[in-house]
Amino acid sequence: MENNTNSRKIFSENLKFYLNLKHKKQKDLADEVGFPPATVSNWVNGRKYPRVDTIELIAKALGVSKSQLIEDRAKPANSEGKFLVPVLGRVQAGIPVEAVQDIIDYEEIPETMARQGEYFGLQIKGDSMTPRFCEGDVVIVRKQPDVDSGDIGIILVNDNDATIKKVIKFESGINLVPFNPVFDIKTYSNQQIESLPVQIIGKVVELRAKF
Repeated sequence: MENNTNSRKIFSENLKFYLNLKHKKQKDLADEVGFPPATVSNWVNGRKYPRVDTIELIAKALGVSKSQLIEDRAKPANSEGKFLVPVLGRVQAGIPVEAVQDIIDYEEIPETMARQGEYFGLQIKGDSMTPRFCEGDVVIVRKQPDVDSGDIGIILVNDNDATIKKVIKFESGINLVPFNPVFDIKTYSNQQIESLPVQIIGKVVELRAKF
């Protein structure tokens, strides 16, 4: 009974976390998985634990893996209180970060960071951001759908692979600014941001340079 209660509690906390992260309401999830809102409420509040096949439906609706819903996110990856995040070789449009199979390595982050959100690593390709970020370097990225003007973000443009650029916002659009002066600044109007689209998927919070 204790294990069952603990499983419900972990699932409840994870479900609430990802609903908030994905900006979904309980009713949205209920509609997507075909269950009554009252059932979703029972999951969210830890009163009921869904069947395995239902968890798979929920994970698909939220764009996460099943393990992200059922495993204790507060449990460190090792005895030193460090958490492992996957380092991706690329991030593609239309594929949730959680579903990317191109994992090339893992990096450790401290527990204090892990509790502030979801993170992944991304290996730098090309030299548009030199000298600050060089090809082969790894950046640690906090997943979020927007950044402040002046932040360094990971951006998907027009269904291409993700790029890393400094984001400068202005009233009618944004500039994606490379650090290497050889490369041009890319400007997108608000209309282009919607139509292409231009999608921010995370904020760069740390550089793990490779020597």
